[in-house]
Amino acid sequence: MQFSERISRITVSSTAAVVAKAEKLRAAGANLVDFGAGEPDFPTPEHIKQAAVRALSENFTKYTPTGGTRELKEAIVDRHAKDFGSRYSVEECLVTVGGKQAIFEAIVATLNHGEEVILPVPYWVSYLDIIHYAGGRAVLLETREADNFAVRADDVEAAITPRTRIIILNSPSNPTGSVMRREEMEKLLAVARRHKVLLLSDECYCHFLYDDLPFSLGSSDDREHLVIAGSLSKTYAMTGWRVGFALGSHKLLGNMLKLQSHSTSNPTSIAQKAAVEALRASQESVRAMLKEYHHRRDRIVAGLRAIPGVQCTLPQGAFYAYPNVSAYLNRDGLADTTVLAERLLEEAHVAVVPGPAFGTQQHVRISYATSQEMIDEGLKRMAAFFAKC
Repeated sequence: MQFSERISRITVSSTAAVVAKAEKLRAAGANLVDFGAGEPDFPTPEHIKQAAVRALSENFTKYTPTGGTRELKEAIVDRHAKDFGSRYSVEECLVTVGGKQAIFEAIVATLNHGEEVILPVPYWVSYLDIIHYAGGRAVLLETREADNFAVRADDVEAAITPRTRIIILNSPSNPTGSVMRREEMEKLLAVARRHKVLLLSDECYCHFLYDDLPFSLGSSDDREHLVIAGSLSKTYAMTGWRVGFALGSHKLLGNMLKLQSHSTSNPTSIAQKAAVEALRASQESVRAMLKEYHHRRDRIVAGLRAIPGVQCTLPQGAFYAYPNVSAYLNRDGLADTTVLAERLLEEAHVAVVPGPAFGTQQHVRISYATSQEMIDEGLKRMAAFFAKC
């Protein structure tokens, strides 16, 4: 059987592959420390779960409008307005099956074959494959580790060509935890406006900033040059519920809705009811998670920096560390970080994601969305592993 050319352009998500390998070891009885999955270890708050239970008991189990219920759209735009001072209407909101679907639909609805997307490096694993699937060309914009992987608007502008259609911004960043400052983000939006391109702002981690108040470009009134992708997955520990959203121009969202109508159709009905509760109820759980992530960040960065030869920038947001382990490459058969990650999993039973998944060769990604006990155990095992290299 022959398969489409477009499917050959992409690969299975590297983070999903690490999770699969870790699950295989766990099923075999291994005592695993899993730093691989970017998933909160906190349970979904009880009041959110109870909202889903009520939806079931009330038989709210039928199809909903493809782009989400009006009730949920109102909750999304109201929450966004309260948190960030934005002024989106319900018609400028699309509910999606997770934040990833919003990103996929925005890129596919905008990009023509051969057109360019400016993609800062390191990047989240799915961006590159989505661009390739859409027939586009990724223009990789290198950031500097010494500068905490900061994205600079001037650097982005210098990379724009007549074929540029989209700029992707992910702040706070997966995998580095880097945060673009408000002034620089506003400057970047001005660049997009000046060159008449779309700025796709992935704000799935926007509530998890350690040193600044959360900020969204949605506080701007620009609709033509900005689309925001958001998610309830990380903010409310609702990864498996699969509820995300897009905020942007009615015209762009209408084209994204076309894709959704022929793929997933509506997000799950009961998950939408749970999402309304998450957005409208107290936000104390979000603040509690941020406080705990802050403690974990400090703990894991200190532990990584204590390992001889390992360097690690300080994450400013999200819940990832991105240590540079190049001092150990080409030692003891460790040809690259992919081999290093495989050996670390097999020999020390510690799961990490190798840097090539994110566009760099010298790093691994560590998710510290796990308990402090697991962090301490993982650091202990990593120190012992590197000491033998």
